[in-house]
Amino acid sequence: MIRVENLTLQFGRRILFDEANVFFAPGNCYGVIGANGAGKSTFLKILTGVKDANKGTVHIEPGKRLAVLKQEHFEYDEVTVLNTVMMGHTKLWSIMQEKDAIYAKPDFSEEDGIKASELEEVFAEMDGWSAEPEAASLLSGIGVVESDHNKLMKDMNGNQKVRVLLAQALFGNPDILVLDEPTNDLDIETVSWLEDFLLDFKNTVIVVSHDRHFLDTVCTHTVDIDFAKINTYTGNYSFWYESSQLALKQKLAQNKKMEDKRAEMQAFIDRFSANASKSKQATSRRKMLEKLNIEEIKPSSRKYPGIIFDQVREAGDQILSVKGLSYSLDGRPLLKDVDFTINKGDKISIISKDSLATTAFYEILDGSLKADSGDFEFGQTITTSYLPTDNEAFFNDEPMSLMDWLRQYAKIKDEQYIRGFLGKMLFSGDEVHKMSNVLSGGEKVRCMVSRMMMKEANVLLIDEPTNHLDLESITAFNNALINFKGTVIFTSHDHQFTQTVANRIIELTPSGIIDQLKTLDEYLADPKIKETRKEMYEGHLVG
Repeated sequence: MIRVENLTLQFGRRILFDEANVFFAPGNCYGVIGANGAGKSTFLKILTGVKDANKGTVHIEPGKRLAVLKQEHFEYDEVTVLNTVMMGHTKLWSIMQEKDAIYAKPDFSEEDGIKASELEEVFAEMDGWSAEPEAASLLSGIGVVESDHNKLMKDMNGNQKVRVLLAQALFGNPDILVLDEPTNDLDIETVSWLEDFLLDFKNTVIVVSHDRHFLDTVCTHTVDIDFAKINTYTGNYSFWYESSQLALKQKLAQNKKMEDKRAEMQAFIDRFSANASKSKQATSRRKMLEKLNIEEIKPSSRKYPGIIFDQVREAGDQILSVKGLSYSLDGRPLLKDVDFTINKGDKISIISKDSLATTAFYEILDGSLKADSGDFEFGQTITTSYLPTDNEAFFNDEPMSLMDWLRQYAKIKDEQYIRGFLGKMLFSGDEVHKMSNVLSGGEKVRCMVSRMMMKEANVLLIDEPTNHLDLESITAFNNALINFKGTVIFTSHDHQFTQTVANRIIELTPSGIIDQLKTLDEYLADPKIKETRKEMYEGHLVG
């Protein structure tokens, strides 16, 4: 379907791809992974013809249609939402426009009639009469209500535009579907809808995502960009991660016999294959794993941050009491009657369909925003550490080295002490002298995590920690919160992150809160909660 041969791309001295080769077969879903800066998005741009490589070729089977999730949110501002979706099938859209232009002619000729008839035939062969209802169905499924379908794109907000452009990519059953971070800005229900859509999609999918649950659900193969090469492995992200970790452990155990290594690896494959029966793609994935050659599994060169949250003092029984918090923004209620008490051992996921509501909640607890009404009180023994979703305020001052930046927040100013915390977040050697004004989004988050670890608080307040982080950092962060002995209050759109950390869900709605001592999956599966959520988002209080 798509073959990439001898792909080479170099920026100055930096080699991104060096004679890389990869083949994408029909019917498979490929999850493209790699550390931040490895070239994932650049690779997709080369595949889709947006960017040229220094050397190499991309062969797409003749006659196959490729669709891509657009990142330019203003390209269609003067187009209606419904038409924007249908424009995803460029050939069909072109025929529709040409056909309509002929019919609109005031001096419609016999020649025009013949041409229109030919276009109508092609239009029917392409199932053009179903285009509009299919586009409307996609929009509704992805969370764009019918009343918005005929609005101009410029009248839609940023999150809605993302959904429309995703529907555009999915429209018309493309032969090859290329998606770069498709779950960004989608709520949990819409991500689940997209997972189901891709599971039923029969053609080739190539996707970059930092959402491990999403990759595990939809992907049949993992494409790893590492050491300027591109390697394809059978199985989803978790299989790749666990098998690469096992291969690395075996590599370090130099004295282990080859027969023992093979037996251990085969046992792992058998176990994972059995677990595949629980997945939505059970049959196909199990068959793939049965055919897997043990020698294909290689250790990864990835480095995982050493995230460890210690508490200098264990919290007492009084953690946090919140009473009647309400807050509105421009007349729109974000928080209403937020009322709960945190118990020792709670790890709470704060969720909402509106990210402004969750961020406002954390800013109120942090003291940087004042509620319209209500109050809250932390216990006497409580120390908090807050990771905001927007950290720009921490890097807006005079540029300074990472050493000096972190030293601001350190009780102990010793260089080795500070280097230790930066080193845990993979800032080693001369990197600690990097200036704070040239950091990437992911590097800034890693600096903020160093600051959090240094504080040794017993209550962590965390708003969207996985934004800008690569899969390695997300995995390390996830494990750190699972192992943390204190209290965690957090928000994350990463399904696996929330499912494995939270033992309690509090949902903020415009009508009040829903508070349940459940995991995320239990919460979403409960039919009574589903009905309550529906009513509360419609603005009806539930008794």
